[in-house]
Order: sequence, then structure tokens, then C-alpha cells
Amino acid sequence: MTSYDALLLVSFGGPEGPDEVIPFLENVTRGRNIPRERLERVAEHYHRFGGVSPINQQCRELKAAIEADLAAAGLDLPVYWGNRNWQPYLADTVRQMAADGVHRAAAFVTSAYSGYSCCRQYLDDLDRARAEVPDAPDIDKLRIYYNHPGFVMPFIESTRAALAKVPEGAHLVFTAHSVPLSQPGRERYVAELTDLAEVVRARVAPDNPWALVYQSRSGSPAQPWLEPDICDHLEKLHSEGVQAAVIVPIGFVSDHLEVKYDLDVEAAELAARLGMTVERAATPGTHPRFVAMVRALLLERSAADRATLGRLGPGPDLCSSECCRPSLGDHALDRRSSA
Repeated sequence: MTSYDALLLVSFGGPEGPDEVIPFLENVTRGRNIPRERLERVAEHYHRFGGVSPINQQCRELKAAIEADLAAAGLDLPVYWGNRNWQPYLADTVRQMAADGVHRAAAFVTSAYSGYSCCRQYLDDLDRARAEVPDAPDIDKLRIYYNHPGFVMPFIESTRAALAKVPEGAHLVFTAHSVPLSQPGRERYVAELTDLAEVVRARVAPDNPWALVYQSRSGSPAQPWLEPDICDHLEKLHSEGVQAAVIVPIGFVSDHLEVKYDLDVEAAELAARLGMTVERAATPGTHPRFVAMVRALLLERSAADRATLGRLGPGPDLCSSECCRPSLGDHALDRRSSA
């Protein structure tokens, strides 16, 4: 059913204790000359949650759910887990895979979209990890899946549930991580986000007003990034007399720190000050359809079908070596320092 002998779960990584926060942020931002004061401000986001990012535990839970799903489907395939920016590091995981005799693996990354930060950085980090390991297995990244039903349907379900808690006619506010306007693949990223937002709105509340907004930007204030910011948009809605909104974080796979802090703390506190009723839709996390999607993406590599919703169709199985690659000397790219 599959030519792979392992599945590799690849994620961003995050600190799991107060002493790890600054070293983690230094690792993520290495080479970007980020002032220490900026790192300490971002560190406060983590310390609000005990210095622990939720993302590693979410990966453990997703890995366990994928293993159970594969076993239930009769697929005897080991599942490994490695991070780009914190333990367990990708290179260490690839080293273990090689020691275990893995020859060819498929990689599922916890990022659903195209673009430099969402896709190319993962491909480059996989290449670097393999280069560190003698006799490393071949590793194929599974395709972009933002429009796969297994990713879309959990958002439809959670958006419908959130709408049931607010007054009729609430605005839908779709959010995603902002990136620099100069970032390679930015146009495709925005097109994919718009495509998914349109699908969710059409299935859930086709008559409700909606907007695509952004959050979690980092970097120099002088550098243009995707806008509007979620908090600026909420203030605009309030100025127009809007009383209720549902925030749908379509740019995110799970409720990691950028969701828990930027939306559940900052945006929620702003909405409370403005007197707006705001609910936040859940991310896919370990939703059964999302977990089953991982298996579907794995099996489709040896089949003709590519399940999608929306108007853009499936992404390629393989990206070209130059796809979403920055030009030489471009040091202003987002590394998503608050995941």
C-alpha cells in the first residue's frame, strides 16, 4: 500500500520549562540580530504559561493518534518525530531512523500551506538534517494540505460550533501568521488562505461578513508585513458598530502559543475592553478527520486521487529546488519566533 518504511512527523518545536525559553528564542532567531529586549518581551508570552509551549505535547498527542490510526488501518509503519528548532531535533531523529534501518520515509509537517516559512524552510531543514547523518534515509515531504477535506472539515465543524455561541450575523475573522511582503511564496500563501476562508464561510455562514487578517508578526517595524493585524481589525469592527465576531485561526494546525497568547489572551482582552462578543474556533489538533488525513496523504503517493476542496486544486508531490527560495543576502525572513 505504500513504498515507505517510516513516517516522520516534523514540527517547529518549543520550550518545555522556564529555563529553556530564552535559549529556544535565541536558537530560532540566530543570525537575525534580534535585540535581547525583544527576546525578553516574547519570553513573557511563554512565562504566562509557565515557560512551556503547548506545541511539543500537541505533537506527542498527534504522533500517538497517527500511530493508532495507522495500526487500525493495518499499516505497520513506525512514526518518528523531530523538530526544526528544539528537542527532539530533526538531525537526532534522522540519526535514530538510520540506526533503526529506515531507508525511505515520508514526512508530514505541522504546516499546511505553501511559502518560505510554511514549506521551504522545512524542506531545507530536512536536507540539513540528512546531511549530518551518514546513510540517512531518503525523506519525501508530503504535499501541501490546506485544502484537503481532513484539514478543512474540522474548521467547518469548529466554526459552526463557535457561531452557535454568538449573536446571529457575527463577522467571521479568519487569521493566519503574518509574513514579510518580500517573502518568497507570499502570493501563493495569501491565495491559499483566501481559498480556505471562502470554503469555510460558504459551508457555514455564506451571508455573514468576513475578512482575512494576520497575527504574530515579528521583525523590524519598518519592514512591511501582511496586514491587517487581528487587533487592528477588531478595533475597526468595533468602530463600525459590529458587536460580535468569530475568530477562525485557519493558518494554524493546533492551539500552540501563537493561538493561545495572540488570540486567547491579546485579542480576547481587547474584545472584552471594546465590549465585543468574540468566540474563537478550535484548530484541528487531533481531530479524527485530521489524523486520518495523514494516512490519506501517505497512501495517495501511490494512487491517482488527490482529495481537495476549493478552487486551487492539489499541491505538487514534489517542489522544485528553487520553489519559494529566497535570494542570496535576504536576511529579513520570518522564522516564526513565538511558536
